[in-house]
Amino acid sequence: MEPCHKEYAVSAPKKQAMTKETMDRQVLGVDLSGIRNSNEVRVVELLPLALENFPGYEPDSMDLEDIYALTLNRLPPRYRQRGTIQLSGKLPDEDILWELGNAIRKVRENPTRP
Repeated sequence: MEPCHKEYAVSAPKKQAMTKETMDRQVLGVDLSGIRNSNEVRVVELLPLALENFPGYEPDSMDLEDIYALTLNRLPPRYRQRGTIQLSGKLPDEDILWELGNAIRKVRENPTRP
């Protein structure tokens, strides 16, 4: 039995001008900076709403970074890129707000600074 091989036409990736923003996201001249986790924007948008549930808590900049990172680490990634289909739907706001609340509680109850 002969091995089954299919040949696919592959076009060369487009090379983009290298800028400071894309230098660290280039592989073999291909700019990968356009691939993003769509939950990043949604967490930023919903964070102020989640903080309303914690009256009196005034997080500093490091707390906000911790909350942001903890939340993203608890959510399934939803990476997307231009020009392709998105195979998975977006998470409900309630799921993101739930994880934001968990992260806020964790950061508030475990300060990393005096």
